[in-house]
Amino acid sequence: MTQRSGKIVKCDQEGNITATFGADLLLEGSTSIPNILLKIYSSIGISDYQMMLLIQLIRLHVEEKELFPSPEKLAECMESDPARIRRELAGLLEKDIISVSRFYDGTRNLIVEGYDFEPLFLRVSDIWAGLRAQEIEESEKLIKSSAGLGDSRFDVHTVDLISLFENEFGRLLSPIEVEQIDQWASEMEPLLVVEALKRAVLGGKHNFKYINTILIEWKKNNVRTLEEISRYEQDFQKRRSRQKSTNTGTSPGGADNNNDARKKAFIRTLYI
Repeated sequence: MTQRSGKIVKCDQEGNITATFGADLLLEGSTSIPNILLKIYSSIGISDYQMMLLIQLIRLHVEEKELFPSPEKLAECMESDPARIRRELAGLLEKDIISVSRFYDGTRNLIVEGYDFEPLFLRVSDIWAGLRAQEIEESEKLIKSSAGLGDSRFDVHTVDLISLFENEFGRLLSPIEVEQIDQWASEMEPLLVVEALKRAVLGGKHNFKYINTILIEWKKNNVRTLEEISRYEQDFQKRRSRQKSTNTGTSPGGADNNNDARKKAFIRTLYI
């Protein structure tokens, strides 16, 4: 083994080239760039060139511990010229995308200057908070609307079922759960899915299996609207009451007859 540029490099390079590439790919590590940054960087005034420059700055900071790389070093990484790198860095500093701060280097026990990414991620967090607040507001509107599901003003075609489920479950949905919601929405009115979700939440059953059971029952009985749900449940309660009466052998007025029979039976035991 030998050391190059602060890294441990294998001396014997003989062997399968694909395996060697895989090993180096793993040992070289990776640079993590948040997806939200990649999605919104242009909206905060970062050009494509500047975004790539930021990625190189982050990579050098993480991988090579170079907190304040020179324009010449950055130019080599990007096949650009140092003069443009200087201009673009000045632009990022001027727009308060990055700043220059002092850092403590524990390895060398030194205070060094370096590029600071805190302003960048402060911008990103502000946008994320705004988007999240908007999602919560829209979800709350949907929940309030679904409280009166019989209201004709409630437009089922605007229901964001995924956001509504995530808000009620308090977490992000898995791809399988999203696929399940898509299947429900394709097979029945989204308003019925919202109604099933509401009943599950009120019953403390925060799971897809319980909601699916409700929807299967409605589908099996050809229940397609809120009015039909109401009639179906009324019929179900009537059938249940009749079944209960049949099982207990009672009928209207039957409870009093049973009480009289029990009283007479008890009185007879007093004389026998």
